[in-house]
Amino acid sequence: MDPDFWHQRWHDNQIGFHQDKPTPLLVKHWPAIGMPMGAKVFVPLAGKSLDMVWFASQGYRVLGVELSPEAIRQFISEHGVVPEVRESRYGTHYLAGAVELVCGDVFSLDADALADYSAVFDRAALIALPPELRQRYVSEVYSLLPQGCRGLLITLEYPQHEKQGPPFSVTEAEVRELYSRDWSVEVLERRDILAQQPSFAEEGVTALETVVYRLQRR
Repeated sequence: MDPDFWHQRWHDNQIGFHQDKPTPLLVKHWPAIGMPMGAKVFVPLAGKSLDMVWFASQGYRVLGVELSPEAIRQFISEHGVVPEVRESRYGTHYLAGAVELVCGDVFSLDADALADYSAVFDRAALIALPPELRQRYVSEVYSLLPQGCRGLLITLEYPQHEKQGPPFSVTEAEVRELYSRDWSVEVLERRDILAQQPSFAEEGVTALETVVYRLQRR
């Protein structure tokens, strides 16, 4: 993961991955996770995602980890919060109500950082990473989550040769290869979304699906 690439994307406001509302597939499928109110949810590569605000509104506590200080600055500004700020070995922490954002490298986390997180939501992290980093990400970051942790993973699938990522295409076969050793993996929904993503079509992408997985750590 090249930090300069993401810093530049945020600096240039090239953040097409950001959504102006909570992820509809999250809202639809989160009840299938069966996570009790008050649980702690880990959101890797969080950006300024409104999904974190949605989780807080549903009674959850959220830890978002984000590399870009600009993303966190925008989140704070757009929500008009005055966070508590502290430093740790993981980076700079910004705590505002039920949402805690850490400005730091997700690969710098350890088991202490995620020991209390019984849920995970990954919409834009796995698909943001090139193939050589996805294996490391799952083996080093997901391995920190405790036994019994449950979550949703949302991916994209398209002919990779038709577009340069990120976001990258991650097939169901790769998801199962990455996760199956330690996690149960279940497809909850597969949806054709090419018509709703004109920017992909403009780049010459001929097929585009999003896939929602339910995960549970064994």
